[in-house]
Formats: sequence, structure tokens, C-alpha cells
Amino acid sequence: MPLSATVRVPATTANLGPGFDTLGLALRLYNHVTVTRSAKRGVRITSPIAEDARAGATALLTEAAKLYFKRARQAAFSFDIALTGDVPIARGLGSSVTARLGCVGALNLLCGEPLDRQQLFQLVTELEGHPDNAAPAIFGGFTAATMVSKEARAVRFAVSPKATFVTLIPDFEVSTPEARKLVPQQFSKADTVHCLTRVAVITAAFASGDLTALRGCFDDRIHQPYREALIPQLSRVIHAGEKAGAIGGWLSGSGSTIMCLTLENPEAVARAMQRELPNSIVHLLKADRNGFGVA
Repeated sequence: MPLSATVRVPATTANLGPGFDTLGLALRLYNHVTVTRSAKRGVRITSPIAEDARAGATALLTEAAKLYFKRARQAAFSFDIALTGDVPIARGLGSSVTARLGCVGALNLLCGEPLDRQQLFQLVTELEGHPDNAAPAIFGGFTAATMVSKEARAVRFAVSPKATFVTLIPDFEVSTPEARKLVPQQFSKADTVHCLTRVAVITAAFASGDLTALRGCFDDRIHQPYREALIPQLSRVIHAGEKAGAIGGWLSGSGSTIMCLTLENPEAVARAMQRELPNSIVHLLKADRNGFGVA
């Protein structure tokens, strides 16, 4: 029986504008999670972490492990866990999914893989509360995901290698719970129809590979206008990217990362975006095709 296992989990961008809590995409930016059986009791994080974040992170991983052992019908054991990589915390790139999926994915390897990817998707979606980041992290590519009754369901499509995702990461965090508080509980019929029609076209464009059909479809009326209070540069950054040649852009998850998709001149798009928010870093990323896997 192996003593240690390491998995690699991609960053994700969720919502893609109007696809609130349903659309997502995996990116070639990764975290690595190593789980090692331990004689010491409980779950111990062995990688560097701020002391004020340690208790919360330990609770998150303990909850994930507890649900995994229950669903996999495996005897629970204590373990050390190390999390490393390039996916920043609280920036809207799925860092919580990399931790949860990394934990249960590595445990699954140590236990002989009793759960398949669909079962892991179900489990991680329950832990996250919604499937938009879990689906692309597990399956890779572009995903449209939802809950049907109690079943987590996702449809996955490959993403053209011609697409570059210009990823601008500001130097400040955004709390997902705080960002969710800003989203209204009710919407007008006009705003609802606006987003439904765009989600349909976005999904069809990725499914068909006709990414030029995405132009003008990322404008949202459900969450971005309200969350812009936390990222006041949002619209300016997106418009600058579009003016430089991007097909369109969106707030990644609940932020603070801002994303633009382009088929050409990604360096020019990156420069234009960063001029509007100088205290940021920019990655030129391609879509991850495979989702999480053994590192």
C-alpha cells in the first residue's frame, strides 16, 4: 500500500461572464498536492502557510477527507498534506478546488482509486456548493455544469489551442462569501433573458469550435455589475483588452482576476489590460485539456 501520492490540479476560471455558477474552463496554471500517511493523529498541513489561515485550511481539508472516506467506504487514516504551486489564493482562479480536489484525489490514489472521476466530481461539488470550478478542474477543457436533483452533471468540450486566456491577477484578494453577498436575490425578466441567451451561445461556440461567435457574448447582468464595487477597474480592463484585439473578457469567478480571451496578439492584449491596473501580474495561458491527474 503506497505511503504517499501527489496530484496536479489546474486553475479554473468560472462564470465566463453570464454563466453564473455553471460555466467553467481549466487553465494551464497548476497546484500540486501531496498526501502522506502519518502516524500522528489528524490532518497536518506541512507546506508553508500563514498562521492566521492555518486553522481554516485545516478544517477545509479535514472536511474533504471525512467526506471522501465516507463515500469511498474506506477506513479513515491520518495524513500530512503539502500544497504548492502557482494558483493564487482568493483571486477567482479556483484555489479552494485545487485544495479540496487535490486532497481527495491523492487520498483516492492511496486507497486504490475506488472512486471514478464522476464520483469525485459529485463529492467535490458537494464540498464547494456549486459545480462551476469543480467540473473543469476534474475533466479539463470547457465545461457546462449543474445539479440535477442531487446529481452533479457536466458536459465537457475541448478548447482550441488557438485561444489564449490573458489572465490579469491584481495584488489584492476578493472574498468569495463577500462577493456573493453583493449579488441580488431576484432579477428582471430582461436581465435573465439577456444572460440565458448568451450562455447558450457561449456553450455552442465552445462546442462547435467557432470562437469568433463569442464576440460580444460575455457581457453579464447577474453578478459582474454588482461585484464591480470590489474591483472598480473591471470594465476598464476588459474594454482595454477588447480594444487591443481580444474577443471579450470577464471577471474570473468572484475575482479579483480579470480574464480576456484572444485568438491573436496576446502580448498586446496583456499590455493594454495591465496599463489599466499596473499593480498586477499577467499570465498568457492556454486551456488545460485533461483536468487533474498524477503529478
